Amino acid sequence: MKIYNQILAAILMTGLTGCEKELDFKYHDIDPIVVIEGELTPEGAKVGITMTTPMDEPMDRTHLTDATVRIEDITEGITYNLSVDEEGFFRNPTPGIAGHNYRLTVNRGECRYEAEATFYPPVKIVSLEFNWIKMPYDHVAVLQGKFTDNPDSRDFYWVKLYRNGEIYQWGEMDDRGAVDGKATYFTMTTRMDTDEEEDDTVLYDGDVMTATVCPISQAMHDYLEALQNDSNGPAMFSGDKCLGYFIASSPVSHSVVFHPDEIPEYK
Repeated sequence: MKIYNQILAAILMTGLTGCEKELDFKYHDIDPIVVIEGELTPEGAKVGITMTTPMDEPMDRTHLTDATVRIEDITEGITYNLSVDEEGFFRNPTPGIAGHNYRLTVNRGECRYEAEATFYPPVKIVSLEFNWIKMPYDHVAVLQGKFTDNPDSRDFYWVKLYRNGEIYQWGEMDDRGAVDGKATYFTMTTRMDTDEEEDDTVLYDGDVMTATVCPISQAMHDYLEALQNDSNGPAMFSGDKCLGYFIASSPVSHSVVFHPDEIPEYK
């Protein structure tokens, strides 16, 4: 099979389709809903609380700080509180432990929200590289990454791409296409003729592309997939109604510098 067909198949399968937006929550004709975005990593816990924004209003990412937030290590029976930093995030430096189960609890006024997650160990990024492919309209730089995957289990991942430190694309994928214990993701980036490329996707010589791979649960995968399709997705929290997610995982990153004159072309 030619690499062109492999790329198309992989993009269709993994859902890494070039969505270039943060996890923005916009809804119309309903009252604002609390949005909780929580993560626990080896660097500690970080939780942001916002409200949804109506479609006809500018996005409001103001963080709410009038809440009590805590995380419980269910496996060890230990609970610790999170405190607000200068950016409005709730944080605690206690690292997550692979294999442990955790519960995030947020209390705000009379409302209570809870979500549970198992902490996933990190994968290892094996390679990250560009290749030019010939399309009918131009050459396109395809970014391909490979990372380790456990062949004995069904696994899911959240892949985020950054251009010079700013989010570029993100998408969810699973390991159904993994071969010999390695999963692969592909995504199209910039055209060779940068004058014909959109500003939000164009890459220039010297740009640094960073891929971050985060193992996630199937529920989180389905949630991200729904967001890609402009849906609220399955509820990730119990208790009072809210949107958002809680993940406990070990993201890993790898970077490559874009030098268009040094990129090989697939024939």
